[in-house]
Amino acid sequence: MDERLLIEAAQSDPARFGELYEENFSRVYAFVSRRVHNRQEAQDLTSQVFERALANIRRFEWRGTPFAAWLYRMASNAIADHYHAKARELPLHDPEVTDDELQQVERRATLARYVERLPAEQRRVLLLRFFEGRSIREIAQQIGRSEGAVKQLQWRALQKLRADMNHG
Repeated sequence: MDERLLIEAAQSDPARFGELYEENFSRVYAFVSRRVHNRQEAQDLTSQVFERALANIRRFEWRGTPFAAWLYRMASNAIADHYHAKARELPLHDPEVTDDELQQVERRATLARYVERLPAEQRRVLLLRFFEGRSIREIAQQIGRSEGAVKQLQWRALQKLRADMNHG
C-alpha cells in the first residue's frame, strides 16, 4: 500500500498505525542501535520513537519525504535526550541526523518503492542477488531457471529501475 495512504489511514484511525510500525521498525531500530550500543537502551529508545510517532501522527504533514525521515528525526532527538540524561557518558557517534543521512534514507526509500513495482520475478532476482548476496548460479537453482535467464531478469530489472529513477 502507498505510504501516503498508510499515513492518512493512521491519522484517521490510530489503530491502523501498526502498518506504519511494521514497515519502519527495522530501519529505525538499526538507526538507533548504530548510535546506542546497548541493546536494551536501543530497544527502549526505538519504542519511545514509535510511541511519540503514534501520539503525534495527526500532526504529520505529507510533503513527499519518506515517513522514515520523520521517524529518524524523532530518533535523533530521543538519542540526544538519552545522552543528555547520561551526561557522564560520551556518545561514540554524533547522534544528530545529517542531511547526507537523510538523503541516503530518502534514496533507499525511493529505491525500495521502485523495486516493489518491478514484476515479481525481476524483484525476486534483485532481492536474492543484492540483498541476500546470492550468486547467479544459486538464484538459478532456487527459482528453477537457467543462469542466462537469471542474468536477463537482473539486467531488465536494473534497466527498469534506472529508467524509473531517472524519470521519477
